Amino acid sequence: MAQASFDITSGVDLQEVDNAVNQARKEVGQRYDFKGAKVSIDFKRAENLLELVADDDFKMDAVWDILQTRMVRRGVPIKNLKPSESLPIAGGLVKKTVTLQQGITSDEAKAIVKYLKDQSLKKVQAAIQADQVRVSSPSKDELQTAIRMLRGHDFGIELKFGNFRE
Repeated sequence: MAQASFDITSGVDLQEVDNAVNQARKEVGQRYDFKGAKVSIDFKRAENLLELVADDDFKMDAVWDILQTRMVRRGVPIKNLKPSESLPIAGGLVKKTVTLQQGITSDEAKAIVKYLKDQSLKKVQAAIQADQVRVSSPSKDELQTAIRMLRGHDFGIELKFGNFRE
């Protein structure tokens, strides 16, 4: 009997992040409460990093809120944004760095594999392959059940299911 399989991946579309950052910059530039404030949002695409700079924590929270709203509207998974704490920098400003998670870390992959084994699905096997997890089984129904269970559990990142093969 042939093995059916699918891959579990995670990541963000960098072009959509870029679009969301541009929209957030535009909104910050137009808002009255940011008139005369030093606020910047920098997207470092090569490093999968966002840098937010603002006058104070209150404005930082507002900028972070605006950015998250724009990300949600563009379909970027918020779970894959890992923000740091706001840190004071020169000139009385505060800075926050946000890491964009691409792929599944080994700890998260192990948690996914352990979760699938704990569910005691018949003949479902999960294997970690670099930054993704491949799940295989002779039964397509079991794989669909596995997908439902994985969607219902929170691993702290957005899971994408693809490459479904028979």
